Amino acid sequence: MIIQLAAAFSAGAAVTCLSLCILRLLSGVELERKRAETDLPVPVLFRLLMPFLPLVRSTSESEGLASWRRSVAPKLLMAGYGEVFTPGDFIGLKLLVYLLGLVILLIGALSGRVLICLCMAALVVTFYSSMWLSMRIKARHLSIMKALPNVLDLLMLSVESGRDIVSALRDILARRRMDPLGEELTRAFRQMQLGRKRADALRDMAQRVRQPDLTTTVNAIVQAEELGVSIVQLLRVQGDMQRNKRFSLAEKLANEAAVKIIFPVVFCILPSVLIVIFGPLALQVLQMFRVG
Repeated sequence: MIIQLAAAFSAGAAVTCLSLCILRLLSGVELERKRAETDLPVPVLFRLLMPFLPLVRSTSESEGLASWRRSVAPKLLMAGYGEVFTPGDFIGLKLLVYLLGLVILLIGALSGRVLICLCMAALVVTFYSSMWLSMRIKARHLSIMKALPNVLDLLMLSVESGRDIVSALRDILARRRMDPLGEELTRAFRQMQLGRKRADALRDMAQRVRQPDLTTTVNAIVQAEELGVSIVQLLRVQGDMQRNKRFSLAEKLANEAAVKIIFPVVFCILPSVLIVIFGPLALQVLQMFRVG
């Protein structure tokens, strides 16, 4: 009976894989092209699930999930994946992750290892359905916060030497390695080159990224230009303020490290040390009692 079920399952899996390969060739070419054009890391599980997207695309693009797509779209932009995933594709991947969790639970029920498979399913669904995107947003915001003071200093020096802010930004981007802040500034600079007003391009960048420090800096620059305030002095003040925020965050993380390390020390390192120290002594005592 088991052999027959295994054979039937293998045949069904083969037919399914063949169908998915055909679907991928027919409707997944554009999706793969977008992935190849970016250097952003995409989780291995998402790459493995991409061939299955045509199966759930009608659901992920349905009107019933329109509000979900609207809520996901700004998060993808904040994480820098707005040009990698459409909201519908990302929701489709999340639906496939949920289905994968159900498959893991089904395998656990059939094999009798329900608890282990339940933990695996919960881990996979929790991480890939919500935590991954939040972690990417947090990492991107942290990178922007770290890089912002240096960019402001370079802008201040260039403008102080007589350059306008657009040409100074162009020179900085030409010499700067590409990071999240560089990507957003490059996009804003290209919008300026296409004829968009500088204030609108900067506001659009702040709205897209939604990083508090960058938003504060952009609002200050736009207001300074509208009011005729010295841009050099503003950049100097903003650079010092953002640098102080970066130092304050570093001090906060350093102070929290002592508290966070208590758990691994007490529950992981300390028991190992006690076993190494008192283990041989306990064995000797047991041997003495046995001999006696």
